[in-house]
Amino acid sequence: MLSELEKKIISILQDDLPICQFPYKEIATKLKIDENTLLEHLQSLCDRKIIRRFGATLRHQISGFTANAMVAWKVPEQLIEELGQKLSEFQEITHCYHRITTPTWPYNLYTMVHAADKNACEESVQKIAKQIGIYSYTILYSCKELKKTSMHYFPIMDYS
Repeated sequence: MLSELEKKIISILQDDLPICQFPYKEIATKLKIDENTLLEHLQSLCDRKIIRRFGATLRHQISGFTANAMVAWKVPEQLIEELGQKLSEFQEITHCYHRITTPTWPYNLYTMVHAADKNACEESVQKIAKQIGIYSYTILYSCKELKKTSMHYFPIMDYS
């Protein structure tokens, strides 16, 4: 069960973080609590797995990454966890997912790779493949971004 304060915290975190030196302090001020209280509640929400993931969304096209590709890897099932962990550690990779295969699509591990251009993207993927020892993959480039929004579980409240 969520407290009213926890609902307010989740609500405000659904929106963009303030771009400032102390974003948590600014959020805490809006909620009329101190920064430590906010951080304690955030830690509790994470510990209780109510918040599973908390991170920034990079608008890669705006920031200069014009080659954005999903790399579908064919990985032996017994290596999925190990290689998924390794892949998630590469700075070029922002997402890593395990998916089931089909008779016509043998790829089971997917990563998103971002680079300045297609050549740099392909070089990154080749470097990564060499380091993890997997050479069966396909690169699927993004043509157009259709949606990039976060989930909203509670109405975003105005605290100003």
